[in-house]
Formats: sequence, C-alpha cells, structure tokens
Amino acid sequence: MDTIWRRHAWMFLSLLLLLPTAALAHHDHGDKGSRGLRDVTVLIVRHAEKPASGSGLSPQGEQRAQAYASYFDPLQLDGQSLVPGRLIATRDSKNSMRPRLTLTPLSQRLGLPIEQPYADADVDKLVKSLGKDNSAPVVLIAWHHGHIDKLIEAFGGDPKAITGRKTWPGDVYDWLVVLHFDASGHLDASRSQLVQEHLLTGDGGS
Repeated sequence: MDTIWRRHAWMFLSLLLLLPTAALAHHDHGDKGSRGLRDVTVLIVRHAEKPASGSGLSPQGEQRAQAYASYFDPLQLDGQSLVPGRLIATRDSKNSMRPRLTLTPLSQRLGLPIEQPYADADVDKLVKSLGKDNSAPVVLIAWHHGHIDKLIEAFGGDPKAITGRKTWPGDVYDWLVVLHFDASGHLDASRSQLVQEHLLTGDGGS
C-alpha cells in the first residue's frame, strides 16, 4: 500500500513539474502569429501624382493608382510573385489624402483595409510596430517622398545606395523600393533594390 502511495505521489509531483513547461509552450505557440520582419519583403512607393492644388490625385495620379491594382496583384519580381498582405499609407491630413488614394484601387481588388496609424514623420514608430506585430510576408507602404529616405533609414537601409540619389526627386512618382529582410528580421542590403515601374507614358524619364 505504501508503495502504491509513493508511486501516486511521484506521478503527481511529475505533473506539477511539467505544468510550467506546458504553459510556456502554449504561450510560445500564441506568439507564432507574428513574424515581425523575419523573411518579409517591404515595398515602398511614393503616392501617385498630385494636382496643382487640392489634397487628391491628378488625373495621371488616378491612372497610376488604378494601374497599381494589377501591378501589385501580383508583383512579378526576380522570378517571384509577390502579393501584399498589408497595405499601409500615411495618415490623411488637410493637405493630402494621396497615399491612401494611391492604394485604394488595390485595396478594393485585394479586399484588404488601408492602415493609416501614423503621420508622415512617424517613420520610426511605423518600423518599430512592424518589427513587433506583423504576420504578412509582403507589406506595401505608400508615403510622402520627403520622408521616404528617412523611412528607408528606419528600416536599416541606405537610401542613397538604393535610389542612387541624395534625396528622392520631387518629380519622380514611378519608383518602387524593395526591401528584403532575412530570417532574423535584419535588412538584406544585397537583395534590396530600386525598381522602375514603367506603368504610364513617361515613366523612367528621371
């Protein structure tokens, strides 16, 4: 009888010792939904063309936005077919809704919302949030050109090495910046690049 009691007591003790491990395993499983920037491709575009006045797009800008709907569904790049799983735009302001409008046709086509959590200058906050909470392998960002260099830097890149320019030219709307991140979530500079879109007449002129 004493042997049976000791055997049950040992089994009970073993179960108690296993409980923290099981709880930790369950917690780890719950975290697997977020990959952060691990093995992620981030695509960055400037908003489409602007009119002489107003917060929207010019007719040519509207054409580019419409062209993006098929261009990014899927993006054919280096033998890969990339489809954005998240669409992020600069927060609307009284002066510009252009980043959101640039992604609207693609948003409708893919059935994805356009996320606008941050203002133009909040590039560090955006990058930090993606590194912490992101499950999409491909993320497309539409931003204002004056802060795209800072956005690239926030991701750990060298904007001049990628674009070949000291700053993003004010008359250029047809560049696509492609940033690849490795399995550790670090930017792979050797695979990051600038792509010329060639979507509209006149693209590739700058």
